[in-house]
Amino acid sequence: MEIVKLREEYIRLGQALKAAGLAESGVDAKYAILDGKVSVNGQVEYQRGKKLKAGDLVQYGGETIRIEA
Repeated sequence: MEIVKLREEYIRLGQALKAAGLAESGVDAKYAILDGKVSVNGQVEYQRGKKLKAGDLVQYGGETIRIEA
């Protein structure tokens, strides 16, 4: 499980994928999200700009990211 620490109140989904090293660029993150390959808290998410807060779990490519404060 990857941990992404918040520097502010939230982080956007595309940024979290890049911060965890699961997407090499914003474009990679964008297409993974638009293709329905990313879920947040068990629900498929299609918004790259989805705001993630502490406690959220993101699943992508068999990996899990936990957002922490």
